[in-house]
Amino acid sequence: MNDPKPNLVGGVWLTGEAVANRNPSDLSQVVGHYARATRADAEAAIAAAKAAFPAWSRSAPLTRHAILRKASDEILARRDQLGRLLSMEEGKTLPEAIAEVTRAAQIFDFFAGECLRSGGELLPSVRPGVGVEITREAVGVVGIITPWNFPIAIPAWKIAPALCYGNTVVFKPADLVPGSAWALVDILHRAGVPDGVLNLVMGRGSVVGQAIVESTDVSALTFTGSRGTGEALAMASARLMRKVQFEMGGKNPFVVLDDADFEVAVDCVVNGSFFSTGQRCTASSRIIVTEGVHDAFVAAVKARMQALTTGPALDPGTDIGPVVDESQLVQDLDYIARGKGEGARLVTGGDRVARATEGLFLTPALFTECTNAMTIARAEIFGPVAAVIRVRDYDEALAVANDTPFGLSAGIATTSLKHASDFKRNAQAGMVMVNLPTAGVDFHVPFGGTKGSSHGSREQGRYAVEFFTTVKTAYQKP
Repeated sequence: MNDPKPNLVGGVWLTGEAVANRNPSDLSQVVGHYARATRADAEAAIAAAKAAFPAWSRSAPLTRHAILRKASDEILARRDQLGRLLSMEEGKTLPEAIAEVTRAAQIFDFFAGECLRSGGELLPSVRPGVGVEITREAVGVVGIITPWNFPIAIPAWKIAPALCYGNTVVFKPADLVPGSAWALVDILHRAGVPDGVLNLVMGRGSVVGQAIVESTDVSALTFTGSRGTGEALAMASARLMRKVQFEMGGKNPFVVLDDADFEVAVDCVVNGSFFSTGQRCTASSRIIVTEGVHDAFVAAVKARMQALTTGPALDPGTDIGPVVDESQLVQDLDYIARGKGEGARLVTGGDRVARATEGLFLTPALFTECTNAMTIARAEIFGPVAAVIRVRDYDEALAVANDTPFGLSAGIATTSLKHASDFKRNAQAGMVMVNLPTAGVDFHVPFGGTKGSSHGSREQGRYAVEFFTTVKTAYQKP
């Protein structure tokens, strides 16, 4: 067996129990072996981050800029190699994986610039002769817990701002995708991040994640994952009065009106619902279509879906890669069975298919005759499954779109300026797309939702400063 990739604690690479990282396109292929951290490793990482915080939080902005910029340059230079690794461990098609790696590089480049754009305010006090200075300071040790579906982009958009603003980091990636996380930390370590400033602890959430959550030395926690886990982390963090930032999924609507550009609408739905195997929190899983175009639209989407190729992620002709692992595949198939049982009609897809390799391949599934009360229209499936809901008009479409406990992303296809403007204002979501897929956002603007999708301040762009810093007000009289 190849030497396992180690954890990084206090600048020291630590080996441990080795766990195989398997390729969902070919379960017989081991992508690599990665050390699994213990609770003691996590506690040592937190201690190292705490010890490194004073010096790093007061380091020169140009120092932080140089490190993040160097990391960005290497990620971009190695995007094909890193994309291949990502594709092999997570199951995204190679073009999607390379695009994700590119985005990670762009995120580090953006926050390298933010290191040099820090600012504050000087104000006169209401008291004569007194000055007021308002500045931002790093929060402290930041615990970062990331999901498996974007194994390099999501860590990038949490780690980059954390380091940019002078925080130290204890990073726990998802157990299913340690390869991309390890490569990213290795790049940052070699780029010059000081010992203890960035710590990697790969392993089980019940062990490593729990140690991070329970530590009184972790000043802030940023997490992306399921709503149930987010709620549990929020409860645990509330007892410690800790700053938190949670992204917890979505059940995103995409509305198609009678006046929509048909090709645009079909493109948006097929891309938003099924690309990345539907394993995106921004995926369009509820397709709300007005009755004037419903039947023709369903027929067009069905035809487009049947032209897609499901297969190994690295194959050039593949459009839809495998499901990430066996348990996720079982969950997807269970939801498909529930949809049928509740009276929805499976128009196409939803079948596990065999290919030349032993992979977890599921054809995208499209249901019609759905209501917004059905399980497949309420629960976040996190797979290539979409439910079409027929409505009378725009008003009903908006009401159905908003009838969900989630509020991450919402989209509409229309050529009506009136309806587009109204939807942007009244859709209950943190992000709204007009004639664009619900999945697909820029790296330099805020990301986040409303209702049960998000808790805390926004991620990405300049809005990241709200979570990763705290405001200090200082008064001075000469």
